[in-house]
Amino acid sequence: MRLPKFSSAVAQATAAVCLFASAAAPALAAPIKNVVLVHGAFVDGSGWRPVYDILTKDGYHVSLVQEPLTSFNDDVTAAKRVIDGLDGPCVLVGHSYGGAIITEAGNDDHVKSLVYIAAHALDVGETEVGNGKRYPNSTKAVVRTADNFLYLKPADYPSDFAADLPRAEAEFEAHAQMPTAASVFTAQIPDPAWKNKPSWYMVAKADKIINPDLERMYAARAHAHTVEIDGASHSVYESHPREVAAMIEQAAQQSGQ
Repeated sequence: MRLPKFSSAVAQATAAVCLFASAAAPALAAPIKNVVLVHGAFVDGSGWRPVYDILTKDGYHVSLVQEPLTSFNDDVTAAKRVIDGLDGPCVLVGHSYGGAIITEAGNDDHVKSLVYIAAHALDVGETEVGNGKRYPNSTKAVVRTADNFLYLKPADYPSDFAADLPRAEAEFEAHAQMPTAASVFTAQIPDPAWKNKPSWYMVAKADKIINPDLERMYAARAHAHTVEIDGASHSVYESHPREVAAMIEQAAQQSGQ
């Protein structure tokens, strides 16, 4: 049986429809591969090592910000310096006080999503000190130096900051603290990035440094994708690196779509 021949007009129309459909279909962006990790007060970036190892093994390019903890502006500048050096979009991750830093630095165009790990996500007019009064924490370990820097009493650090880490590791961190300028805890943010960019939030349910209810408030207000970790201390980024890395990877994959 001989098949009917299509006319040239029909063939041209069919080709035009296919071309239009191809042009109309949105291109799927590749998942984001850059991740920037920002530590909090009293510690340095080395605590991110377990998360770093998982992410790099999974093919991500991971950069760590080492803030001087001398002022809020100095710390934001340190974060922006790292972000500016990237060759593409990134996921910006902050722990504890690092959440305030990413809330400010996250306005950079490189940043496509924010991940808060037991972290402050301040709104206009808020400070960490003010929110801490609304949602009191359960530590009494904070010490102020003569030159207005803060640190945690080493004897209390393991129980208050790192209760779910091995004791020897927590004690080492207690004696390797980075004193933090008291002024950073009264810094205000005029344009919080979480209002304009998708956010993820991890609540540490046994946190003694930031009240878990304050963490829940931050997460709900930002409409963040939220996970709560049972028994997790403030050091959740060290004690639960797989869960933290999984949240970061989810942000990278979904923000790239």
